[in-house]
Amino acid sequence: MEFIRPQWQVPSSVHALSTTRIGGFSQTPYGSLNLGDHVGDEHIQVLKNRELLRTQLPSEPIWLKQIHGVTVSNPKSRSVGLSSPIEADAIVTKTPNEVLAILTADCLPVLFATKDGSVVGAAHAGWRGLCNGVLENTVKEMLLLEKHLVASDVYAWFGPAIGPNAFEVGDDVYQAFTNSGIQVESSDFVPIAGKPGKYLANLYALAAARLRAVGLMRIAGGQMCTFHDNQQFFSYRRDRVTGRSASLIWISE
Repeated sequence: MEFIRPQWQVPSSVHALSTTRIGGFSQTPYGSLNLGDHVGDEHIQVLKNRELLRTQLPSEPIWLKQIHGVTVSNPKSRSVGLSSPIEADAIVTKTPNEVLAILTADCLPVLFATKDGSVVGAAHAGWRGLCNGVLENTVKEMLLLEKHLVASDVYAWFGPAIGPNAFEVGDDVYQAFTNSGIQVESSDFVPIAGKPGKYLANLYALAAARLRAVGLMRIAGGQMCTFHDNQQFFSYRRDRVTGRSASLIWISE
């Protein structure tokens, strides 16, 4: 297995990583470390991949059923009426060794940690969830777990996502963001020559703007492109039938 580990200024008690597609058991087109159990891969291969990942973690990850929404799973919601699977696109905790996981293959995984290492979070930000506030909701839920903290105490890291030179969107996406109340820069949506109503969208920049708007100042990552790097990353936009990588975070005791 090959991992990407965030370069950010958080306490050593915070552990985080993103998997690549390298080092698992799945066969083409899911080769090889596919962790998604909903994409058509053989179930036994996914289980073997997850078991392999588990050897690097303190506990079994909390896997979500992601639906491109804005719901955040918090400790209280998980303790009452726990559904299986948990339908949410973000998750927070302050419990040591509880591993949070987000699956992606072009959408933006965002990992969060407070500067004192007391609370962590993870969010799945496709364009719909991003536009509708999944990142803001995640920060809000983190701050509810430790009332003395404020948004500027939260650090964020952007994991591998589709880059600004590959994420083609239509006018519907452009209008959704321009009408969302958060300022959109001209560089966030670059018109594509010869394709009226089509743009190249900068998912990383759009996410950063929304986090800055709620008070986050420390944002790292955002340099990778899942679409263009087919050796390391799965990409739904590129391949349609493909696997999923995981971004994970936890607090050690």
